[in-house]
Amino acid sequence: MSGHADEPVLSGFRLNLRIVSVVIFNFASYLTIGLPLAVLPGYVHDVMGFSAFWAGLAISLQYLATLLTRPHAGRYADLFGPKKIVVIGLCGCFLSGLSYLLAGLTTGWPLLSLALLCLGRVILGAGQSFAGTGATLWGVGVVGSLHIGRVISWNGIATYGAMALGAPLGVLCYQQIGLQGLAWTIMAVALLAILCALPRAAVKASKGKPLPFRAVLGRVWLYGMALALGSAGFGVIATFITLFYDAKGWDGAAFALTLFSCAFVGARLLFPNAIARLGGLNVSMLCFTVETLGLLLVGFAVDPWMAKAGTFLTGAGFSLIFPALGVVAVKAVPQQNQGSALATYTVFMDLSLGITGPLAGFVMAYAGIPVIYLAAAGLCAAGLLLAWRMKKRPEAHAPQAGSTPS
Repeated sequence: MSGHADEPVLSGFRLNLRIVSVVIFNFASYLTIGLPLAVLPGYVHDVMGFSAFWAGLAISLQYLATLLTRPHAGRYADLFGPKKIVVIGLCGCFLSGLSYLLAGLTTGWPLLSLALLCLGRVILGAGQSFAGTGATLWGVGVVGSLHIGRVISWNGIATYGAMALGAPLGVLCYQQIGLQGLAWTIMAVALLAILCALPRAAVKASKGKPLPFRAVLGRVWLYGMALALGSAGFGVIATFITLFYDAKGWDGAAFALTLFSCAFVGARLLFPNAIARLGGLNVSMLCFTVETLGLLLVGFAVDPWMAKAGTFLTGAGFSLIFPALGVVAVKAVPQQNQGSALATYTVFMDLSLGITGPLAGFVMAYAGIPVIYLAAAGLCAAGLLLAWRMKKRPEAHAPQAGSTPS
């Protein structure tokens, strides 16, 4: 992994180390998401005795809160500097643990207990959008915007790593020490991260008059649309691959998901310089092609190996779409708006994943499960065409004069 000639100080290992030293705070925030994820639906439904609707709502509230607060997280990071936003986000993660603890202590009053759980989910969603957006911008501030693609990539690795580690760890904690013990664990993770973040040097907030939200949206929405189209593939694999395997009468759905995750993380680790060398739009077109092929393989699978190969290719393809398009989107605005641009761009993925589940479920009910993978392949192909069009007509999406980040 070689660095760039104009930044020899930050080559290879030292560059990655600097990025990881900041991205670790996003890892901590996602660990507080992963820990209760596999526990809460069962707790709400089986232990508290509420319906499956309430169990689902308790989980979904977090995603809704993330979606609604993400643009604000970006704007505040631009105004006050990313370090403060990361600390505020981690405080939210801590307070979510406190809400779970209080919910565990008020089991005698089921409605109050459920309300406290739901409150914890909302606070966690807001906390994550602040910690995640802030950590990315803090990383960019530490290593320079030349390495923005690599920072976004490492943030993704931290996200998926924390979720993969958090879910089984949370189940183990719950089995051993109950909901209150799990809540204390979440609070301890968040508190440790806050104590590590506070002494770290802050990067200055960019000076200059920020663009209004509408102007930022105008500059990044096409990149966001392409991201949303690519995210549909991830959505249908993550949500429905288990049902797909069941319908086919095959075993090994969990292994298919593992293959997807390994390909996703592997691509980010193996090609850290791809975006800087080839350009964001070129990398995204390559990735859209790979993801489309993967989804077609799953859709047309007649043997388990075809489905596994398809999920692997889908993971590898989807892996670099977010950072590749993100680099171009962020550079389409002045430096003092990079936080807003990144957050606005990310909202498109949040929305896509929120819509994909219900929409694919509706299609599946009428046309069968394999069709949703073919439909997602069609959306990926549309993403490829959109990226190609942006590359062919860059003048329509280029930043205005003097707005390129330093």
